[in-house]
Amino acid sequence: MADNKQALQDKEDLNRFGYAQELLRDMGGFSNFAISFSIISILTGAVSLYGHGLLYGGPGMMGFGWPIVALFCLLVAASLAELASAIPTAGALYHWAAILNNKRWGWYTAWINLIGQIGIVAGIDYSVALFADPLIANVFGYTSTDTTILIVFGIVLLLHGILNHVGIRVVARLNDFSAWYHIIVVFILVISLAFFTKGGLKPVDYLFQVGQTFSEKPYFLAFLIGLLQSQWTFTGYDASAHAIEETVMPRVRAPWGIFSSVAFSFVFGFIMLSFVTLSIKDAQGAVASDNAFIYVIDHALGGTFGYVVLWLVTLAMWFCGLASITSFSRMMYAFSRDKGMPFSNQWSEVSRKYRTPAKAIWLAVILSFVLALVDYVIKKVNPDTTYTTIAFLTAVSVVGLYVAYGIPIFLKLRAEAKGIFQPKHLGPWNLGSWSKAINVLSLIWIVFICIVMVIPPNQNAAYALIGMFILLVIMDFGYYKKRFEGPQAALNLSAEEIKQKEAEYK
Repeated sequence: MADNKQALQDKEDLNRFGYAQELLRDMGGFSNFAISFSIISILTGAVSLYGHGLLYGGPGMMGFGWPIVALFCLLVAASLAELASAIPTAGALYHWAAILNNKRWGWYTAWINLIGQIGIVAGIDYSVALFADPLIANVFGYTSTDTTILIVFGIVLLLHGILNHVGIRVVARLNDFSAWYHIIVVFILVISLAFFTKGGLKPVDYLFQVGQTFSEKPYFLAFLIGLLQSQWTFTGYDASAHAIEETVMPRVRAPWGIFSSVAFSFVFGFIMLSFVTLSIKDAQGAVASDNAFIYVIDHALGGTFGYVVLWLVTLAMWFCGLASITSFSRMMYAFSRDKGMPFSNQWSEVSRKYRTPAKAIWLAVILSFVLALVDYVIKKVNPDTTYTTIAFLTAVSVVGLYVAYGIPIFLKLRAEAKGIFQPKHLGPWNLGSWSKAINVLSLIWIVFICIVMVIPPNQNAAYALIGMFILLVIMDFGYYKKRFEGPQAALNLSAEEIKQKEAEYK
């Protein structure tokens, strides 16, 4: 009886915002947390960009860079969690922006978020390929190249698309498993390095050694560039909000999913990075290698044991990519449901058999592959380029996502100043008297980090983002004004129309 009462309450909450309950609401609190925790994936971001962090910031990047970024990201997560509790719809960021101001702000927020989502899916699954391809190459005796990595990348995307198509129950169970798997693998990695590192670990003060960079830039600037390692790790936690229409008791569980996923990633990530860094035998050799993390683990553990650990880490990345496709497709589904994209009726279509936005899932797969493919072609045309594909993809995702995070936070502060958004509009999860201060600090960090992420040598990410934003302005005049009615247009639906729409999916 209690479950039925909660389900009715959740449905009525969604109906108040003008939407029918079309997606299967089957996620518990842990599943909602798990999807964001899996996308953050300390075994993806912190690991795949370990060489980037070490190259620019040296060991001090792990001791100081990680905690600094994590603390500010906790503030951003808290700000987003508060909004998720107040407005529990799958559109999340762009619904918040539209409701707090107007549909034009919502439209731009949605597209900027989509740009970031393309980057994060591409970056995560490309990380899987970067690790998996050399490991597979050792088994089958071929040489890992940019081409073979791109092929593995495509196969990984294909598998993630199929599993997401099959159903939310399968993906939710895999995400639940992924959360525990990440914790277990971190535990295995830490214990292995603590007790089996050849020659033992370095003194703890090595972790906090600053002033050493392996780049040609001054240390302060190099340290800032190296922050991409931790900043990219702490992205994608808005996934808990995108899955909010599939979550039971969403006003409480989704906000906790957003905030706690960042908090747990902070703690476990710091422990893991500390032991990996203290096990370094040759930092210069690590940054000069094709993959610094593989280099460090191979020299610390070596042999079959080190090989198995690397496969465990690669599988964790695979789970991360699976969850990111889920988040991306839900955001695209919600935006298309409001006629925000060309051919919206296709991307908002829900599979009657699987109750998933199947076409949106496959569009997410295709767009992510195209982003990496374009970068592959550019590097073939200009083989002397110095930036790495993973740095390009991750910088695009960081800037796209964090700009999208910042817009509704800014609009909330402005709406509060005008008296439009009041305490009565907050949900059960809120920051109380600390809300304004935390929101302001979040915005300051977002502006700062978005500038840092596109300075040389990662200026290509800036060029890509500028090109996307120009295209967005063109679409504004060519599509938005004529076709986009905005998320609030759904409020015009009558109660009978909402019930009829829901009945189609029962």
